[in-house]
Amino acid sequence: MGMVALVVGATGLVGRLVTAELLDRDEIEEVRVLVRRLPDVTHPKLKPILVNWEELDQYSDAFARVHSVYCCLGTTIKKAGSQQQFRKVDVDYVMKTAELAKQHGVRQFLSVSSVGANSKVRNFYLRTKGEVEERLAGSGFWGLHVFRPSLLLGERPEQRFGERAASILMTSLDFAFKGVKLAPYRAVPALKVAKSMVNIGLADMKGYHVYTNEVIHVLGDAAD
Repeated sequence: MGMVALVVGATGLVGRLVTAELLDRDEIEEVRVLVRRLPDVTHPKLKPILVNWEELDQYSDAFARVHSVYCCLGTTIKKAGSQQQFRKVDVDYVMKTAELAKQHGVRQFLSVSSVGANSKVRNFYLRTKGEVEERLAGSGFWGLHVFRPSLLLGERPEQRFGERAASILMTSLDFAFKGVKLAPYRAVPALKVAKSMVNIGLADMKGYHVYTNEVIHVLGDAAD
């Protein structure tokens, strides 16, 4: 019998690619996705579970028999509407997901963070990401994996003009993002992040691991 994987944030840029990658792997028997709306794709191994994120405890059974949880939750302050709503998605929902996963004996927990995440900095976004990382670090999973990509390249379900413009600029200047100072901020294709996450999840490594933007580039290339 193969593994059961669960993806949260499966309708976002990285989450959609992680889901597709998992569906394509022979080791995976079932891919569960916690979503507020049904995905556009269907697949024999795909099991969408419609959830109300405010009442996630009611969907605890979705974590039963799950080997790996891929947490791709994330929003922007603009989309969320306020810092409070941003924290609800990027902190509260993430930590509730981790709590339910731990209760059900999930072996591997993989989460998307951000380059520059640090609970001690003034920037609200990066401080919040750093706080989540610290809280996850004490969750006690057999394997905990945090991915810190820079600007993500790829087609999003919704258009974000600022990110689109930045993607074009950083893609054209990719050749310049070399060396110790600039490499951490080199834009990274979301597909590389997804492939890296799935490969690490299936490797079933023990311990707490943080994957920097530079490492994600290497892992993503090695996965091709």
